[in-house]
Order: sequence, then structure tokens, then C-alpha cells
Amino acid sequence: MKVRAAVLGAMGAPPPYAASRPLAIEAVDLDPPGQGEVLVKIAAAGLCHSDLSVINGDRPRPMPMALGHEASGVVEAVGPGVTDLARGDHVVMVFVPSCGHCLPCAEGRPALCEPGAAANTKGTLLSGERRISRAGAPINHHLGVSAFAEYATVSRRSLVKIDPELPLDEAALFGCAVLTGVGAVVNTARVPVGASVAVVGLGGVGLASLLGALACGASRVVAIDLAEDKLAFARQLGATDTFNAGSPACADEVRAATGGGVEYAFELAGSVKALELAYRITRRGGTTVTAGLPPPDRTLAVPAVQLVAEERTLKGSYIGTCVPTRDLPRYVALYRRGRLPVNRLLTHRLKLDEINEGFDRLNEGKAIRQVVVF
Repeated sequence: MKVRAAVLGAMGAPPPYAASRPLAIEAVDLDPPGQGEVLVKIAAAGLCHSDLSVINGDRPRPMPMALGHEASGVVEAVGPGVTDLARGDHVVMVFVPSCGHCLPCAEGRPALCEPGAAANTKGTLLSGERRISRAGAPINHHLGVSAFAEYATVSRRSLVKIDPELPLDEAALFGCAVLTGVGAVVNTARVPVGASVAVVGLGGVGLASLLGALACGASRVVAIDLAEDKLAFARQLGATDTFNAGSPACADEVRAATGGGVEYAFELAGSVKALELAYRITRRGGTTVTAGLPPPDRTLAVPAVQLVAEERTLKGSYIGTCVPTRDLPRYVALYRRGRLPVNRLLTHRLKLDEINEGFDRLNEGKAIRQVVVF
């Protein structure tokens, strides 16, 4: 079938993207679902820094590629072997398909699925196939999803069925921002009630992490960013303290205000400088968690003796260490009870043709979460 999709032909186009137009809205050919695959009519797809990092070349991927990885939609058709989904079911897409059989999957860590990671790196579905093409030439999938399109053919292992009463434009955020941000707090760090928490980087994932800390009952939630409007918004969401990361004394200010630092610090900016700041504001015996994705050539230097003498913990978190089929329904339930108001993070709704302008807003820090609505 022919569908309209946002295709990235080459990485590294200069901003503003409204002028350079890195994403071309094209008519492409989409194959029907194969064994274990599903055709989904896309309802909404979020703009995330993981998309932007492919556009600007920070995270190299095979080209050309149909972008988009945070999305919701409605099942249109199922391929052979798919018996637990049917036409009309509402689903959220997850950007690492889990095979269910490799060692990480067997250990209950589907975010680290080895075949899923290999397929994502190659730009294929979990099956190893590419279902998108243009004039007979294949187009790569983005993280097994490619959701900036009217329809997507994806692995069944990339989908979580959701309650149809959840608005689909809001549901899209659960596939990346919420799983990653809330999961980092709940699963990776296991923040206990009454703990002190700091979040460095207040984009969609960072603010979802802040909401997760509040939902966990953290007694003090410190929000840190370069943008004063985002700090003000964090206070509206419930942050107890805010600090501007641009202050040369930011780390000292946070440590002074919190009596030596916070017990848990989360870096969600995708910046080594932000991670260094998060580590510096973590107290003795505390835990620093990073879920940001800086360019692969960036490195972090920490005093090795500090890890021992202060019993410090430094952890990575990918997709919030989530088991999506377990966690996503839980987070939706918290949202519906008013405990996780992720709808407040949705600042812009776009048409597909406005996507380059949307990435300008994301690049300039002028949006929290934007979704393309189909």
C-alpha cells in the first residue's frame, strides 16, 4: 500500500530545519505484515531527542530511514502467527522489540533484548526484514517502528495493547517519554517513599521522571535545567526546588540546599556535562542514574576512589529498565487516577507536513512534547 511518511535521506542537515528540510514527506510503499507482524494505523507520534539525534548525526543510523519511534495507533491487520491482537485494538509502540528468548529477555530484562538491539542497529524489523520501500529500493526502519507515517508494519513484539478509552494522542507519550522517565525512577533506581531526588534536564523524558518521583512519594524533588520557563513549569508540576544549570555554582547551590546532595540524581539531557552535574549533586552513598543518550564518542571521567570511599552508585537506564507489558498498563492506571499527569507534558499537536518546524522547536528547547496527529 502507498502511505505518506517522513523520510530522512541523509544525516547532518543544518538547522533551522524549516529551511534545510531534512525530513521529506514522501509517498512510500508499505508491505503487509509478515509472520509475527502487525499493520498499525498511526494515530499520534511524538517528537523525541532520539529522532533529533539521528537527524543531526549524533546517533548514526543507516540511510535512508523513515523516522519516528514514540507512537500509538489502531491495529489494521495482523500477519500469520499473531493471535492475541485483532483489527480495532488500540496499541502503543515500544522502540525495542523483545524476542522473549535471548538471555536478557529470559532474565526479565526485555529492554536489553539482543536480537532487538541488533535489528534496531541495522534498521530492520525483529524479523530482519524491511517493509518500507521507494521505487523498489528499501527504506530503513527507525527502532522497529517508523511512526512518522500514516501506517506502519511492525513486529508484534513492538506493541502493547492499551485501554481504548485512553486518548491516543496522550497514549503516544507512554511508549518512550513515560516508560523511560518514570521507569528510571521506579525500576532502575527504585526510589523509596521520602527520598530526595534531583532531575537534570527537563525535556519530555526529564519531566516524566519528575512526575515519577512525585508519584513515588519523594519528599524533595529538585529540578535543574538551563531554561527558566522549564524550571517554572517544573514548579507547577510539583518540584520543591529549582536551579539553573547555567550557574557556575549550580552544584554547590544544590548541595548546600539539600544538606550535602540528593539521594538519587537523574540525568535526562543526553549531555555529559549534565551527567557530571548529576553526579556532583549526588550525596555520599547515593545513586546517579543516566537515561540520556549523548553521542557515542563522549566519555565521562569520575574520581574512581569516590565510588569506593563514598559507596556511590552510577547506573544506566534504557527504556526505564521496563518490562513494557507489565509497566505500561500500570503507568496508564496511575495517569487515569491523576497520580501521573503526563497529559500536561503535551505542548504541541502537529500535522505531518509541519514536522521539520517541530524539530526546530525541539532543537531550540521551545517545546516539551510534541505529537504529530494523523
